[in-house]
Amino acid sequence: MSKAEPKELRRGWTTGACATAAAKAAYTALVSGTFPDPVEITLPKGGTADFILTRHSLSGTTASAGITKDAGDDPDVTHGALVTSRLRLLPAGSGVHFKAGDGVGTVTRPGLPIPPGEPAINPVPRQMMQAAINEVATLHGSPGDVEIEVSIENGAELALKTMNPRLGIVGGLSVLGTTGIVRPFSCASWIASIHRGVDVARAAGLTHVVGATGSTSEDAVRTRYELDEAAFLDMGDFAGGLLKYLRNHPVERLTLAGGFAKFSKLAQGALDLHSARSSVDFAFLQDLLREADAPSPLVEASGSANTAKEVLDGALAAGVDLANPLAHRTQTAVRAILRDAPVNIEILITDRQGAILGECGFDG
Repeated sequence: MSKAEPKELRRGWTTGACATAAAKAAYTALVSGTFPDPVEITLPKGGTADFILTRHSLSGTTASAGITKDAGDDPDVTHGALVTSRLRLLPAGSGVHFKAGDGVGTVTRPGLPIPPGEPAINPVPRQMMQAAINEVATLHGSPGDVEIEVSIENGAELALKTMNPRLGIVGGLSVLGTTGIVRPFSCASWIASIHRGVDVARAAGLTHVVGATGSTSEDAVRTRYELDEAAFLDMGDFAGGLLKYLRNHPVERLTLAGGFAKFSKLAQGALDLHSARSSVDFAFLQDLLREADAPSPLVEASGSANTAKEVLDGALAAGVDLANPLAHRTQTAVRAILRDAPVNIEILITDRQGAILGECGFDG
């Protein structure tokens, strides 16, 4: 009996996408008196998505809309949660302001992309909501000055199942998402897709492939090289799934691209870079700082840092280069994982905007 093909997992929508759609619907109601249902938003990487409203209300200068999050086949703790955006009109010239409602956390420690004291609404969801408000404002000739208060049903309880408390995000969840789309997380199916990607690249005669931890680092590689689309392998957090397969199915050149934190773990030999399954070793980063002749206070402070980003930010402020030494350490670790496979390795370490902070060129 032949083995059945694995079922393709259904994608879903990020909390940020749901909050954006709710905010757009609420602001449309404020300026037109009517809630669009379904409401359409534009996704950060292009394309659109429609969302059906679960609830909505309009009263004077405030309006709210709620959307039930569908994370697809991803075991996301927020799947099925009601994400609500409550909008309040502000005086002309105020711009767009964000507020943490029930179930959305507040940042209390440095090292995250949002500074302490701010609602834990990440930069891309903020940009998405800002763009949606601007779109409606332009269409209706309104000023677009609003406060957006985002709430997540049972968010405070759900946050206890995440890394938020350890990261100093208190009171609830983070509003996340860089593409608006939730990719279903199944280790077996994702690793299988990586293997298929390698097979396709080899069959096409490609000699240079790319493994990136996310869309931002992948875009950095696209800026550097003009490669066939088949060269871009959807590695994500599964560095081990890619590297172990390349041992027996090598390609001539491999570019690995990712952020400082994830490659800190890869440099230590971690094969799964997801935050739930591997952790940054701050003693390792302290060793890198010592090798870079960093000031002793910076080295000492880094031992109790909240995140790898906090260590990196401290190094950058002190004029200490950590990214290039880390790239070299990462290349050495990757070479060990690949064993004797004839693969030339390039490492690119990027920041959250896709700029290359450090690199280690092809090793052969």
